[in-house]
Amino acid sequence: MGASPLPAASSSTEVAFPSGAGIIARIKEAEIREIVALPDIVTSDGLLWPISVDPDFRLTRICKEDEGVSICGAMSYNGTRALLMMQQTGLMDSLNAIRAIGVDYELPIVMMVGLQGKEPHVKPDQSASYGVRIIRPVLDAMAISHSLIEEPEDIDHIPQAVEAAYAGSRPHVFLIGRSPEAP
Repeated sequence: MGASPLPAASSSTEVAFPSGAGIIARIKEAEIREIVALPDIVTSDGLLWPISVDPDFRLTRICKEDEGVSICGAMSYNGTRALLMMQQTGLMDSLNAIRAIGVDYELPIVMMVGLQGKEPHVKPDQSASYGVRIIRPVLDAMAISHSLIEEPEDIDHIPQAVEAAYAGSRPHVFLIGRSPEAP
């Protein structure tokens, strides 16, 4: 039994990319000052490197994504808002920690996840990359809220989604489908 064919990609590959500076401004607007991160090829140039030199943030570099889940969960106990940055392979590696800490213990783990290997002109669910295609269905199965940041205007909901995660004490995942433009 073969895999079902995916729709052909659009012949036009002209796409707009979200602004890294705009995302950083929305993160600040959401009152996040703690960034916990592993380098991710999708977000490094437009987000991680600018964040690393921004005096408004404290960056904690980690070795494993599940460490970041624990760190962000612990910070929430004293009212500190944190953001965990990683790529989707790390998200998949840390699902048990997210399930336990974010879902079972009901802690607001907010994540920005770069979709490595996703084509900029197709939606994640139509990507040729299996690792990209399965992310949203896995998050849906775990009842973890998520939103896609792919178009420039997709960044506008970041503060509201962070606020909802902290108000409801639940995880939220921002899926970064296109590399943010460097400031």
